[in-house]
Amino acid sequence: MTHLLSQTWFIILMSVTLIGAVLSAVHHAEVIAHKTGEPYGTLVLSISVTIIEVSLIISMMLTGHQGSEFIARDAVFATVMIVINGVIGLCIFTGGLKHHEVTFRNEGTNTALAVLTALATFILVMPVVTISTPGPDFTKSQLAFAGIASFALYIAFIFFQTVSHRDYYLPSDDGTRSDSNVHASKPSNVKTMVSLLLLLISLVAVVGLAELLSPAIEAGVKAAGAPKTIVGIAIAMLVLMPEGFAAVRTAKANRLQSSLNLALGSALASIGLTIPVVAAIAILFDLHLSLGISTLNTVLLYLSLFIGAITLAIGRTTLLQGIVHLIIFFEYLFLSLVP
Repeated sequence: MTHLLSQTWFIILMSVTLIGAVLSAVHHAEVIAHKTGEPYGTLVLSISVTIIEVSLIISMMLTGHQGSEFIARDAVFATVMIVINGVIGLCIFTGGLKHHEVTFRNEGTNTALAVLTALATFILVMPVVTISTPGPDFTKSQLAFAGIASFALYIAFIFFQTVSHRDYYLPSDDGTRSDSNVHASKPSNVKTMVSLLLLLISLVAVVGLAELLSPAIEAGVKAAGAPKTIVGIAIAMLVLMPEGFAAVRTAKANRLQSSLNLALGSALASIGLTIPVVAAIAILFDLHLSLGISTLNTVLLYLSLFIGAITLAIGRTTLLQGIVHLIIFFEYLFLSLVP
């Protein structure tokens, strides 16, 4: 009884500390974003979180525990589903509830969704339909090619977003006209560098706390008799908390473009940066890596991408589209528990 009580207090303390680290990360990311402007600002948070998430996945893979070959797959798929349906759905719902209708540049968001569709197909679906190996696995050469192709596609998108077609990802005038953050004076270079340092510290704290909480989450999932994929979903949610908070806050401020930049950028970085590194580690250390998702998850993935394409087609959204995405998100969570 005493051990259970102390464990409960430990989980509560870690959870409160985690929330504090998330709020700190969001604040410092917003300072950097205000200094650099769009879309560079949203890249800072999404790439920083992804790099630390990669280190977390690799550390878990190298331990060689049972089921470690599925960690990358579960984390990447959970990230894509959480971003497309959970984060974007909540952003559209929040923005629509407060502003009735919110607008964005569909040229940029449609391009990002197209790249995400290709990346998700390369990594999560192709292993199931290839015939060189049994089961949802790549051969080493296929894995290497998939990693290189994913990284090349992500770099091409970053160039498109930040250099050749940067204006596609800038907030519309309607979304910034009444926003005090946009019109306030930019922070100094010293303040920006301090915020960058504190952002990295906050992100390390978020991932470290998520790793500390994961055994408790795993024990709870095991006690409940739920599938092991729930652990991956829970960890992905914890790691994505800073981006989720930042995206919802900007949506409430009628800056849905910034929210979509952050959300879609996170999903793209999750595949385009995570998979090449994980693939290289798996090949280098001769680790078994299984990336293919089930038929059920494939249906959920393409339903999400299809609805996402419709939502982002015309450059404006309302409350209803947010509700649709959130219902799909809850369907995903339910079917993860009861497949």
